[in-house]
Amino acid sequence: MEQPVLNAHNKEEHRPSHTTEHIVNRTMVNLFGCGRAISAHIERKKSKLDFALPQCPTEAQIAQIEETVNEVLRRNLLVTMEYISQDEAMGRFDMKRLPEGASDTVRVVHVGDYDECLCIGAHVSNTSEVGTFKIISHDYKEGVFRMRFKILSD
Repeated sequence: MEQPVLNAHNKEEHRPSHTTEHIVNRTMVNLFGCGRAISAHIERKKSKLDFALPQCPTEAQIAQIEETVNEVLRRNLLVTMEYISQDEAMGRFDMKRLPEGASDTVRVVHVGDYDECLCIGAHVSNTSEVGTFKIISHDYKEGVFRMRFKILSD
């Protein structure tokens, strides 16, 4: 199959952290019924994600987020790509974050059967390559829950 033409990407993500971002997003959607992160800063040393939530998660819920993400990472899920047209993506994905002038072909990243989303970034090929997810701090202000996390090497 011919490789589709996508928009250029100017950043080389830390693959384990970026892949984990996908899992954290799906976990937050599943546990809290919120949308995916409204802001993300993903780096090797530490990362942060902001979610719009009506209230701050309890300490028990914070622990549940961490446990769920690590349980998903331990499933050794394949991370795969699918290429579809923007028309096919409509109604299946939030298209608001696509840049103006985005290519007609978009890439869907699948983390096993756990998550799928539009993404142009770099990922590991299997969740077994990630390590352990650790929430290192969190806060809540004016409807925004911010979590800071890092990946501990196993």
